[in-house]
Amino acid sequence: MNLVLTVGEVVAPVFLLAAIGFVWVRMGLAYEIEFVTRMSMTLGVPCLIFVSLMNTEIDPAALTVVSVAAVVAYAAVTVAMLAVALLFRLEIRTYLAPLIFGNTGNLGLPLALFAFGDEGLGYAVVVFAVMAIYSFTAGVWIVSGGGSLVRVIKEPMVAGTLLGALFLWQGWQTPVFLTNTLSLIGQLAIPLMLITLGVAVARLTPQSFGRPAILSVLKAAACTAIAAAVGRYFELPPVAFAALVIQVATPVAVTSYLLATKYGADAQSVASLVVVSTLASVLYLPLILAWVM
Repeated sequence: MNLVLTVGEVVAPVFLLAAIGFVWVRMGLAYEIEFVTRMSMTLGVPCLIFVSLMNTEIDPAALTVVSVAAVVAYAAVTVAMLAVALLFRLEIRTYLAPLIFGNTGNLGLPLALFAFGDEGLGYAVVVFAVMAIYSFTAGVWIVSGGGSLVRVIKEPMVAGTLLGALFLWQGWQTPVFLTNTLSLIGQLAIPLMLITLGVAVARLTPQSFGRPAILSVLKAAACTAIAAAVGRYFELPPVAFAALVIQVATPVAVTSYLLATKYGADAQSVASLVVVSTLASVLYLPLILAWVM
């Protein structure tokens, strides 16, 4: 009973904030999703990552192991999802990226923070950074036919990750006034991302539910199993293991829909995946949390 209450306390704020965004749009109220997303990804998330890494008390060597584990996990997920795409004869350009990349920002970071505190968030931002760099290179290449290293270098969250890792490694700290400022900006990220997730889901119109439901179940099962196997192989400590599994197992990211729209893939099919997998995560993410906590 205590475990159920604990999981509920962790999951409820995540989905309640997303519900606020959903209801907001359904009430006909305006929400500039492009502006909010840009502000969150340009200011909020980089500051959140930087401060989290700088202030974390995690051994830098442990973060290195988690980084390597995340790379291995996503490589294995890529192979598995490519096999699924070929098995179901799916269009690679439309389906592969959404099946690989989860919503590690909007859902993974809040879940890790609420479940495991600053330590969990520290590990989760490392996995998030690995996924983001991979999605901005291989992900864009899959959808558009050409990745961009320059785009990766220009991403503020990459700079935030590298700077945070440097400060953690050297044991440096920014002045208190600057740390407080960056912390306040970083606190924008999680509520904005969750509310925006609800807004995005409310605006997406799924074409069908059959195929997306099957693919969502396969993605969740494969990603959870792969992340768990990789975590056990690298002998990650409990919180790092939990952060890796939660992040890799998150549902299809809303950014997959945005990329499909931008580069001319089948955006409506991706929209169906986003909506169905996000709804399914309401059921399976609490189960994963109950297992890893």
